[in-house]
Amino acid sequence: MAFSVFHVLPASVAELGALGRLAVGYAMLEAGVNYSYEHAHPIITLEPGKRGGKPCIRGMRITVYDVLSYLAAGMTQQEILADFPSLTEQDILASLSDAADREQWTLVVQA
Repeated sequence: MAFSVFHVLPASVAELGALGRLAVGYAMLEAGVNYSYEHAHPIITLEPGKRGGKPCIRGMRITVYDVLSYLAAGMTQQEILADFPSLTEQDILASLSDAADREQWTLVVQA
C-alpha cells in the first residue's frame, strides 16, 4: 500500500502562522536572500549557502535537524548543551517548536 505526504497550506493568510512565514522564507532563500522567520521563531534562520539552506540555529551551522536527531537518538537536553556550548535551552525548544509547526500542516493520504 502506497502513501503520499503533502504539506497543506490553510485557506486563509491569517491561518498561515509559522508555516506561511516558513514558505515565504524558502521562496526568499531560493532568490538568494537571507531570511529569518522571526515572528514564528526568532532563533531559527535560513541562509543561502549555509547547510544547504536548511533551518539553522541563530545563524550557526547547527541545523534544526541536527538538534532533533540528537534528541531522537536519546541525548538529553543537558548532554546536547554540554556537547555544544554555543547552544541554549531556548535553541532546543525553538527546534522542537519549529518541527511541531511543520508537522501541524502535514497530511498523509493513501495513494
